[in-house]
Amino acid sequence: MRIGLAQLNPIVGDLSGNRRRILDAYGALVAQGAELVLFPELVVCGYPPRDLLFKQRFITDVEGVTRELAREIGDVPAVIGTVLANATGRGRPAYNAAVFCHRGEIRHAAHKCLLPTYDVFDEDRYFEPAPEPTIVEFGGRRIALTVCEDIWTHELVSTRRLYDIDPVQWLSTRRVDLVLNVSASPWHLDKNSLRRTLVTGTAVRCGCPVAYCNAVGGNDELIFEGRSVVSDAQGRLLAGLAAFREDLRVVDVPLQAAPAPAPAALDPTYEQEELADVHDALVLGLRDYAHKTGFKKALLGLSGGIDSALVAVLAARALGAENVMGVSLPSVISSQHSKDDAATLARNLGIAFHTLSIADVVASAETTLAPLFAGRPRDIAEENIQARARGLLLMAISNKFNSLLLTTGNKSELAVGYCTLYGDMCGGLAVISDVFKTQVYALSRWINQTAGREIIPRSTIEKPPSAELRPDQTDQDSLPPYDELDALLQGYVEQGLSRADLVARGFPAAMVNDVIRKVDLNEYKRKQAAPGLKITPLAFGVGRRIPIVQKYVN
Repeated sequence: MRIGLAQLNPIVGDLSGNRRRILDAYGALVAQGAELVLFPELVVCGYPPRDLLFKQRFITDVEGVTRELAREIGDVPAVIGTVLANATGRGRPAYNAAVFCHRGEIRHAAHKCLLPTYDVFDEDRYFEPAPEPTIVEFGGRRIALTVCEDIWTHELVSTRRLYDIDPVQWLSTRRVDLVLNVSASPWHLDKNSLRRTLVTGTAVRCGCPVAYCNAVGGNDELIFEGRSVVSDAQGRLLAGLAAFREDLRVVDVPLQAAPAPAPAALDPTYEQEELADVHDALVLGLRDYAHKTGFKKALLGLSGGIDSALVAVLAARALGAENVMGVSLPSVISSQHSKDDAATLARNLGIAFHTLSIADVVASAETTLAPLFAGRPRDIAEENIQARARGLLLMAISNKFNSLLLTTGNKSELAVGYCTLYGDMCGGLAVISDVFKTQVYALSRWINQTAGREIIPRSTIEKPPSAELRPDQTDQDSLPPYDELDALLQGYVEQGLSRADLVARGFPAAMVNDVIRKVDLNEYKRKQAAPGLKITPLAFGVGRRIPIVQKYVN
């Protein structure tokens, strides 16, 4: 069977726009000879719709567009991810569904069995689960319709223990000729290899080919990379679609055992290196966040440091250099090499560049505060006036030019509170807030290497990192070296290890206690931070729900 995979980038809530995308892709794939066309999960309304599902007309409107789509489907059937109302009067108000459309009608509707409620997922809040998958008859074949999580039951997946049923096991006891999976599976590092294992493992367990169609694009903090895939019954890849961009592909899928299939047709980006994935994910997430919220332009403060340099590169690649403004905001203690590096970076990228001194703003604020601060030594309060002066000016520029202000803090800084609330945390999107400092360095070097020239100045990469809020300041005045800090943070934040666990791994007890204290005390800052693009299994954001007020000691 020739299966068309429509790896699309829907916009949440854009029902008419998504309808056009679906029909255009359907027409293109039918023209290429597809005998069945497969779309992503919830492609009609976009994923995740979250509490839009509680709006009074949303489910009704999505169902209406789904019926309109079905009327446009001809002799070639289409399997489309959508929302359907739960009309039983019991349970959640809706189903996460895959509808089998053929010759103007919705012939079958399959409801998702497994509803994830971990990390960024809250599907049990909205959807009613099905007790088992749906098998449809078409062309003399038995085709199973599954939705994303329904195949996440492999022994390598820890979340399988959350469910009482195993849809893949259920299907393996029935005669099935083909398994289709509509998916909207957010990306993070190392996920592609796991997802590939799930698809090929499902094929082996069910004894038939599996076609998996994943969404692509950025929606809020989530990034969907596509990489739709088809496996034959022996668990061998037949095709792997592009990463981080839309892709339409017709794949010949043998429904009988094929002893010697042709080599897998993998897009060049399907198995690209990790840093390429991080780069492409951040570019896609930034571009979609800006464009889907109505911004064409972006700006950021260019400090001459590596974090702002990396964000500037990503912004120029996401939106075009002509749509990015960099602003240098030196104070009286800003080093000349930082000012020079900022200007050099802007020239290398071809972005607009302006310099605005904050000296007078800071002096005015200090003069105003002097009577109240009299008799007290200078400390972090005065240092943070500089960061907040920069935030004030950048927000004003953002308002005046209708440009999205990008924050430039990384995950290491955000974890320990090495950032200023209402200062450098001002902005609409935290582009690298899930990128550890060591990853910032690695990605910056990779950018220069792959470009074949120096985009980010070498001096920016090689000089000791500093917030430059006091003379001769470096980050390591108050933080461990970043390679040690990042390893510790991965253990505490992402893996949930205790103090004793971290000390047992070789971290000094004093360092462990100091870093954990900083992480816990700064939860209030992270709750007020701009949304950040997620690239790790556990990012600061909707997937991590730590109370601000808490005294747990472990």
